[in-house]
Amino acid sequence: MNVDRTPPSRSLGPATGCVALLVATRKGAFIFRSDKARRAWRVAGPMFFGHIVHHMVLDTRPNARGRRTLLAATSTGHLGPTIFRSTDLGRSWNEATRPPAFPKAATGQTARTVGHTFWLTPGYAGEPGVWYAGTSPQGLFRTEDDGESWSPVTGFNDHPMIERWTGGEKDGTPDGPKLHSINVDPRDPRHLYIAMSSGGVFESRDRGGSWRPLNAGVLADFMPDKYPEYGQDAHCVRLHPAAPDVLYQQNHCGIYRIERPGVEWQRIGDNMPKRIGDIGFPLVLHPRDPATLWVFPMDGGTVWPRTSPGGKPAAYMSRDAGRRWKRQDAGLPKSQGWFTVKRQAMSADAHEPVGVYFGTTGGELWATRNEGEKWTCVARHLPEIYAVEAAEVLR
Repeated sequence: MNVDRTPPSRSLGPATGCVALLVATRKGAFIFRSDKARRAWRVAGPMFFGHIVHHMVLDTRPNARGRRTLLAATSTGHLGPTIFRSTDLGRSWNEATRPPAFPKAATGQTARTVGHTFWLTPGYAGEPGVWYAGTSPQGLFRTEDDGESWSPVTGFNDHPMIERWTGGEKDGTPDGPKLHSINVDPRDPRHLYIAMSSGGVFESRDRGGSWRPLNAGVLADFMPDKYPEYGQDAHCVRLHPAAPDVLYQQNHCGIYRIERPGVEWQRIGDNMPKRIGDIGFPLVLHPRDPATLWVFPMDGGTVWPRTSPGGKPAAYMSRDAGRRWKRQDAGLPKSQGWFTVKRQAMSADAHEPVGVYFGTTGGELWATRNEGEKWTCVARHLPEIYAVEAAEVLR
């Protein structure tokens, strides 16, 4: 596998190179690399075979040696939750010397323990080496040395409202409460958004020193107060890189959009077909058009099956910020396709037309080179897929 020493341009213009799909699974990680046409794929892996890989992300910024850092959040049998680093696109890895961890508790107090690191986000473009990590239970951590050592963001982790915001460690998704969807405003490194399952969306304007909820208008039908200040179950929140005042959210209770400085989310999922609904996990944005997005609906019926409605999988795309939605199922199974796609398991590249990718818990990796007009299966029989990230590489 070739080493990418030169990062792609940070321009918002279309990409023209090859694409790497960083696939994190229940039993290891894989990297699928395309040709420039995105027709042929070759695979490297498994890496960390037998261990859980929750998320794998390639930085777009070069480090001090001109290389791009790849981070993997893993849960290994003997090391526990940790972070691994690579600067040669996964040929070799080194473990972080100080992975995310809560500090030891004072005498008489109960310590919080990181169950796993769930989410990784590179920092502001002008701050190479800075990354953020979200953990289960909900914790926010920051590194300034490209993932080598991590420190708690105490403005969040030690906030006097943290237990009320999150509901405590017993109140979360079946495999543990999570902090995810860390979004850094590309105009201002002090401006951050995070989301939690459970807890909802929060905003900081001072690099994580202080936080306030941003959940007005978002339904929480599982709570006594259906529109609380916090406590919602945000599944995935994306900030548009070309229009950073525009954010979208796939929530346990629908699909939402907000345009700042507005403070109230609008439920754009009400415009989805009623027989499909607007429940799901992932949400993907077009890299250049703030009005175009994709979701992958799940059955949100009474028992929450979390599979494609009716066993007929499809993505839904909107080109007008959620006013109208188009079903995209060409190439996908027409029946008996009970897909589950996790919140980190759908991603887009920066080509023209945009390529969109998703992985299923059944170990299938799917791709479209034409913005959802036709899907093809890139791989089958992988372990349960936790995350898929598309990254631009030179070759």
